[in-house]
Amino acid sequence: MPAFSITASTALRFAIPGGLLALMAATAPTDAPAITTEQLATRMNSAIESLKYLRCTVKAQERIDGSIHQARSIMKLTYNPLRIYIKNQKGVEVLWLAGQNGGDAWVNPASFPYVTLSLDPNGKLMRGAQHHTALQAGFGTISDLLRSTALRQDNSYSRSFRYVGDTTLQGRTNHVLRSDYPQYRYVSYKAGKNETIGTVAERFSCGEFRVIERNGLSIGDKIPEGKVLQVPNSYGRRTTLCVDPKTFLPTMVQVNDEKGLFEKFEFSDVIPNQPIPLDEFSKDYKGYKL
Repeated sequence: MPAFSITASTALRFAIPGGLLALMAATAPTDAPAITTEQLATRMNSAIESLKYLRCTVKAQERIDGSIHQARSIMKLTYNPLRIYIKNQKGVEVLWLAGQNGGDAWVNPASFPYVTLSLDPNGKLMRGAQHHTALQAGFGTISDLLRSTALRQDNSYSRSFRYVGDTTLQGRTNHVLRSDYPQYRYVSYKAGKNETIGTVAERFSCGEFRVIERNGLSIGDKIPEGKVLQVPNSYGRRTTLCVDPKTFLPTMVQVNDEKGLFEKFEFSDVIPNQPIPLDEFSKDYKGYKL
């Protein structure tokens, strides 16, 4: 005769009345479905695009000339029209207002010559020791990492991000979006007519800084037609994004390339869409030294 056994689950069914068993099944806790990659990316981009006001503190680590430079800044931004105020831990202040000061930013250098300067936010003096311009403050650059455009030669990097689970950051649970892109490398590119550093960076989704650094260019240089450049084929070998599940705004982005850490930005004290008084974007606002 064949052996006959009763499993633990079968034994429970014999021991528990059917009605009670059904009640237990109906009330048993179930795991909430995990958010999908598409949902997370869409909600993050929507949260960034919906910003009207933003206050935050940013801790930055950027590799410049082989060394990691660190900075900590407070930021205030309004969108449409764009207004930006930044102050770093050294006391350097930047104020930029759309449509004012001839497009220049007011800058208090907190050092000699100890006067407020008017500087081009895209110029050499303001961009010498950082990967991004003051006009890219906030989360716009992060949103661009996942954006596909017709100009880009290959959108596989932007499509490589995946939701890989949750982590704890700043004492709170965060969703993690990560791109693992082992095919990251420098490739040769022959510049076309009217090519700029910006169009090359957009074509490869690699950021302007690496184009400038690798090819010995200076900010604002024109690129002759036919010049062969060495350009990264994406923004990084591994890119990690942490996203607050309540606001769906980024709390951290870290980019590694073939040399290790390229840049890392951590966002704290984030206050989105709380109106900021207009006088806080004035040179004469109390506490500013502009």
